Amino acid sequence: MSDHDHIYSTKFQDSIERNTLLMFILTAVAVAVGGIVEIVPLFYLPNTGMSGGDGTFNGTQHKDTNGNVIPMDKIVWNPATSEHKTMDDWQPGDGVRPHKPLELAGRAVFIREGCFLCHSQMIRPFRDEKDRYGHYSIAEESMYDHTYQWGSKRTGPDIARVGGKYSDEWHRKHLKYPRDVVPESVMPNYFFLENAPVDGDKLAKTMEVMTKMPFNPVPKTIYTDELIAGAKASVEGKTEMDAVIAYLQSLGNHVKFEEGVNYRD
Repeated sequence: MSDHDHIYSTKFQDSIERNTLLMFILTAVAVAVGGIVEIVPLFYLPNTGMSGGDGTFNGTQHKDTNGNVIPMDKIVWNPATSEHKTMDDWQPGDGVRPHKPLELAGRAVFIREGCFLCHSQMIRPFRDEKDRYGHYSIAEESMYDHTYQWGSKRTGPDIARVGGKYSDEWHRKHLKYPRDVVPESVMPNYFFLENAPVDGDKLAKTMEVMTKMPFNPVPKTIYTDELIAGAKASVEGKTEMDAVIAYLQSLGNHVKFEEGVNYRD
């Protein structure tokens, strides 16, 4: 046997690899230690949340080049202080808001179909990513997402700022038969979404749950009882295709990013 064919290992390594139980125990210990290292520091932070159920916002502060704190109301939409008081009145740039009923239904379809496996929603603060996708993502943009859709694998492009980039018709064609729009795409065809109605009853229950999340719940001042009660009627006649398009068009245009502001602190 040549040196190239010789397998170098220690007796300790051999004993671990040949003992399934020992390998399992050591793996569990390694995972536990890694988890503790990541989780324990969170208990020493004054606040790891962004929002309280009463609509107040706290935690992260963003500052301009002069060190002045940017009011959180400029980052997160607060109906109490905003010029636009309702979800229907909300305009892009008013601040991060929860998803509207149809958008929330589209997000559920997005998750169900595993779209997050190929499309991340997290633009990292690197120049090449900013040049391609736009301003890097900030924590508040995901505060109402349960679960988060950050992702890390990009078989397809990041979609954190896809909202408003393409028309509804472009999205419809792309979702139905992706290669008709992007010939090199490996994305599956989702033509069947056009014949699938949105489940209004399930949507209303989802909205109710969103107001009861243990962290960053949607304030009842936004998801009001009236809005939840009318959710089913608001999506009457809408398809899952309409819902996914509405969801995609809502991504990335909530915050009006200003020059000279450090959004990473």
